[in-house]
Amino acid sequence: MESFYALASIAGILVAFVLLVLIATSHNSFKVEIPPDADQPSKLRLYHYVYTLLEEHVLIRLIFDGLPVCRDSQLCIKDLHFDEVPVRIYLPRAPPAGKRRGVIFFHGGCGMFGTLNVYFYFLNSLICPYLVSKLFFIGYSILYAQTLECLMATEHFLKTSENYGVDPARIIACGDSAGGTFAATVCQELVNRTDIPKIRAQVLVYPFLQALNFNLPSHQKNAFTAFLSRERTVCYMLKYLNKDCSLKEAVLAGSHVPESMNLKYRKWINPDLIPEIFKLGYKPPLPTSFLPEVHEETKELLKTRLSPLLAEDAVVCRLPDTCIITCQHDVLRDDGLLYKKRLEDNNVKVSWYHMDDGFHCALGFFGYGIFSFPSSSKIMNYTVNFIKENTSIN
Repeated sequence: MESFYALASIAGILVAFVLLVLIATSHNSFKVEIPPDADQPSKLRLYHYVYTLLEEHVLIRLIFDGLPVCRDSQLCIKDLHFDEVPVRIYLPRAPPAGKRRGVIFFHGGCGMFGTLNVYFYFLNSLICPYLVSKLFFIGYSILYAQTLECLMATEHFLKTSENYGVDPARIIACGDSAGGTFAATVCQELVNRTDIPKIRAQVLVYPFLQALNFNLPSHQKNAFTAFLSRERTVCYMLKYLNKDCSLKEAVLAGSHVPESMNLKYRKWINPDLIPEIFKLGYKPPLPTSFLPEVHEETKELLKTRLSPLLAEDAVVCRLPDTCIITCQHDVLRDDGLLYKKRLEDNNVKVSWYHMDDGFHCALGFFGYGIFSFPSSSKIMNYTVNFIKENTSIN
């Protein structure tokens, strides 16, 4: 049955591509720069066109929300609520030899694919079942309400994990893209909690970690890259906050940040902190004027719940072991590099994996055979190995 859903997803992509060719090849929003050293650049370009055509179509949500949950004979899949927050849990049917490890997965999608079914069928239908087969349990949490609800769902699971046969000392928080933002934020919010079990480790796959500076080397290099361009990044965050996208240009220029804040955080967010190998062709941006009215409208962007890279050292130093995965052809690459440095400077153990040919959303194509990318499997395998190593029983 699971193969039917995979084929249905692929068929939907092919149909969308035909529509794309017929009606939209000359549309300005299709501008994209695919480097020749990206993972399978021709396929990546095709998928980007399909994504651009479909990204904001309500029809996609209606279609995929109407489909039943994909079933797997080896898994028990349930849609539940953790403190009123909708989650999907995956549990192996085979009885465990002991308590299982647990993974709380926050899905990505930048708020554009904002339901479990849309994300499950259209991008990530095989990730969670694969993780379960390798890791024995996963909690799959929806994130598109507010950060607080992600926190509520995580707290609920940490308190009740033993009810699902999960060892509370072997729980991992994991997320890709915006999901990585929420995984990082949740871990920060919980560092001072003594009434619930500690998260063992966090896995951040090409995460968005700061909205202070959109002129880092990776923002310049990958300004028009596939799936997540520099402009889209800001538009998606503004939409998430229900703000007008007309603020985009001011935010991109940095006019939303007071000079005092720039000076305060320069020690953490600064092109000088990026390794030289990642700064080829970088040009410092021209100075810009601070616009108080823009700051007032967008100041939520600069709070740690959306910009966890701005957290104080007193918080960062208490974070769990961390896996950070970055991709060369990703506008968010430098967010991951800067967070890696911050964690290491605070003596937090970091495992870093960089995909030289990787791109944003690569993990979402895992498991589709010839329709997938080699980088998708590499990211998944590194994630699985990290989780295994950090949740093994001594």
